[in-house]
Formats: sequence, structure tokens, C-alpha cells
Amino acid sequence: MPVMAGRPSRIVQPRRRWARLALAGLFAASGALHLLRPELYFPLLPDVLPAHEALILASGVAELVCAAGLFRNARWAAPASAGLLLAILPGNVHFALTSSTEPDTATWLVVVAWLRLPLQVPLIWAAFQDRPQAADADRSLRT
Repeated sequence: MPVMAGRPSRIVQPRRRWARLALAGLFAASGALHLLRPELYFPLLPDVLPAHEALILASGVAELVCAAGLFRNARWAAPASAGLLLAILPGNVHFALTSSTEPDTATWLVVVAWLRLPLQVPLIWAAFQDRPQAADADRSLRT
């Protein structure tokens, strides 16, 4: 596809498509894990939040919906994915803080918990790669 009206060719920038698809795969795997093993996510939720299991299941469904939208390259998927990543950021911060203060937490888990925080920026960037333009909006809503 040639470059048209300042829009980069999808052939020229395949990394953009792969970034979006990689995030979709990450969301699909994580969303499925939320539904199959919700107990893994209990440490991410502060005690002040109610209905931990319902929140975990809802976030798993939200990740699966975002994954489907990113796979289809639906126009709504990028902002929804960014919103989801921002919504779960407080849980990641909570987990990093609490895992650092618990003496029985493995060192590698503490390191991973802290490394997840700056990872949110490239994940949000990935959501917005290869995004359909306004002219493609009708097509993305139909497919």
C-alpha cells in the first residue's frame, strides 16, 4: 500500500502492527488467566476495595474485550486498552509497595513488581500503533 495523504504505509512500518498484536496477545493471555486462576490476582488489590473476585473477573473480561478489539484493529480498542492499563496501574503500584515490605516475598518477585510499573508506558504506546484512521472507522465498526 503506498503512502497516501501523509499516512505511513503499513508495509513500511510492520512494527506498529506487531506492537498492537503483541499487546492483544498479552491481554488475551492475561484475561484468560484472570478467569481461570483469579486467586493469582488477589495480592494486587488493596483491602479497601470490595468484591475482589468480581473485580478480578471483570478486569479479565475487559482484557479479553480489548484483546479482541486490538486483534480486529477496531478504532475504540486503543483508547479502551490505554484506559484499562491506567485503571490497573494502582493495583500494580500497591503490589510493588506491599511485596517490597513483606519479608517472605521472593526477591525476583519484588524486582518484577517494580519493573512492571514503567512497562505501562510502552504498553500504552503499543495500543495506539497501527490504529485505524477516521476514514477507516466505518470499516472497523463493521468488521
